[in-house]
Amino acid sequence: MLYQAIVFLPLLGAAIAGVLSLWHRHQAAELVTISGVVGSLLLSCIAFSEVALGHHPVTIELSRWIESGGFDARWALRFDTLTAVMLIVVTSVSSCVHIYSVGYMHHDKARARFMAYLSLFTFAMLMLVTADNLVQLFFGWEGVGVASYLLIGFWYHKESAHTAAMKAFVVNRVGDFGFALGILAIFALTGSVQFDEIFAAAPGLVDTQINFMGFTLPALEVASILLFIGAMGKSAQLGLHTWLPDAMEGPTPVSALIHAATMVTAGVFMVCRLSPVIEYAPFALDFITIVGALTAIFAATVGMTQFDIKRVIAYSTCSQLGYMFFAAGVSAYPAAMFHLTTHAFFKALLFLGAGSVIHALSDEQDLRKMGGIWRQVPVTYAMMWIGSIALAGFPFFAGFYSKDFILEAAWAAHSGVGQIAFWLGCLAALLTAFYSWRLIILAFHGAPRASAEVMAHVHESPKIMTLPLIPLALGAIFSGWLGYEMFVGHHWHHFWGDSILVLSSHHAMDGAHHVPKWVKWLPVWLASAGVIGAYIAYMFVPSLPARTVSAFRSVHQFFFNKWYFDELYDAIFVKPSVKLGAILWQRGDKDTIDGLGPDGISAAIFRMSGRLSQLQTGYVYHYAFAMMIGVVVLLSWYFSGFGG
Repeated sequence: MLYQAIVFLPLLGAAIAGVLSLWHRHQAAELVTISGVVGSLLLSCIAFSEVALGHHPVTIELSRWIESGGFDARWALRFDTLTAVMLIVVTSVSSCVHIYSVGYMHHDKARARFMAYLSLFTFAMLMLVTADNLVQLFFGWEGVGVASYLLIGFWYHKESAHTAAMKAFVVNRVGDFGFALGILAIFALTGSVQFDEIFAAAPGLVDTQINFMGFTLPALEVASILLFIGAMGKSAQLGLHTWLPDAMEGPTPVSALIHAATMVTAGVFMVCRLSPVIEYAPFALDFITIVGALTAIFAATVGMTQFDIKRVIAYSTCSQLGYMFFAAGVSAYPAAMFHLTTHAFFKALLFLGAGSVIHALSDEQDLRKMGGIWRQVPVTYAMMWIGSIALAGFPFFAGFYSKDFILEAAWAAHSGVGQIAFWLGCLAALLTAFYSWRLIILAFHGAPRASAEVMAHVHESPKIMTLPLIPLALGAIFSGWLGYEMFVGHHWHHFWGDSILVLSSHHAMDGAHHVPKWVKWLPVWLASAGVIGAYIAYMFVPSLPARTVSAFRSVHQFFFNKWYFDELYDAIFVKPSVKLGAILWQRGDKDTIDGLGPDGISAAIFRMSGRLSQLQTGYVYHYAFAMMIGVVVLLSWYFSGFGG
């Protein structure tokens, strides 16, 4: 029951909180949901000890789910090292976010419903990471999508919030369509959706061909790319990333839980889970590497031009997810999972710290209207520093161990795509440090740019909001040092066991330990240069950014407008779809279907009844005349012989 409780305690908390929300029992709902996720965290620690450290993987079958002909999908919970790591990440961050939300959402009249949504999301994420087959994985996948939609659009009275929720839902459906096709392709190839059966069959499918869109293509390549398209949507990779910045319209705890540490990393987890399949698809691996590298640099260039504090951190998340994917693309799956783990702590810390800044400045999110507050919010200031240092990858914080190892693995892959990923990753490291300290300087330093009324009320957040930042800060400081040997050290095979497969022909993981020293230290030098550049531009020579923007206006506009992806999609997909919809509605639905169908029939009856009603004049001589005509007709009919 220990393992089942990990998954179902948050669901129980969500159900009870949902009922309590009907009676506005907010405090009871907070207590129930926090108890559920904290209990799940404690049990996850036990499971991590037994499964990951004790090397005793467990699979628990709950029931038969779908059985039709030769198709059999069971409801089972899979606990191996990969799952155990994700359990710690999901439950620890979720526990901190639940507690933080008590303070952040204190004045919201629907906070019981909010807590129910948070716990529902946690359950769906736990169901995803414990899945033993592709159908169950898809169930959890769609579950986190639904919960994300509810949480992004929680403040539904805001036009921007429900628009952002709908955008996230639609864009993710595009990725999920690819994911569904990938699942169907795997089932067609192996006759199963169970992971163990799929993994056993994968080596024998290397030379199998499949007809796809009129072309004969390698089957595993097609299936792997389709599955990765699903990951692109959920993890906001280049092309399917446009929903993530807009999702910042949700409450800040949502950003910390969903868009920093859990849901957006589901794609990375899925790629690592399916490594025994993807390892046999070299083109798919190269594709994953290129997409990840381009995402890392794209998001970094956009992040350094934004002014909404949460959007800057959101683009940072997008960039770091790119690192994780190009690590997986060079077959350094343990490095991807290592960065996923460390990133969860320091990025959740940054999002919750940003929420504390927003709280202190009376809900202000524009960096141009902040500044001069670091003395009033010392705890928040310190937490943001810790998160930024870890993100930038300075020794000896978490990012230094995980992000730098990814770059070393990309270099050690000794492939063309690996070199591209390495250099783009290094450039992204420079920009990451720059926009991180740009955020800190604009938010906390310089002359206050907020109104006098706002500045008069600046204050540190209550302890219910600052205390959850401490365990996240400890994770941002120590998780890299504690996890390095287990996750990516020389004996990483021993820790990961059978939960991850890296073919012996792929040397990135082992080669990363033997790269030249300049490869190890280049990201640190670049991060230092980024910090120095931010101080020069925003503290010592504050006129420099405006002069730079003026000199490179077209480049700045390109970055500031997010490479014009939204405008491009609007022109290619949105406007034509709206136009086509209007034509189908006006000409097809309204004029044809309704015109000839119910509306046409009702209109004809209305016209006929109108004409018949004209016979009812109310004059007796009209009725007498009609009766006389009737008698004449009847007599004529009778005497003509038709009447018998």
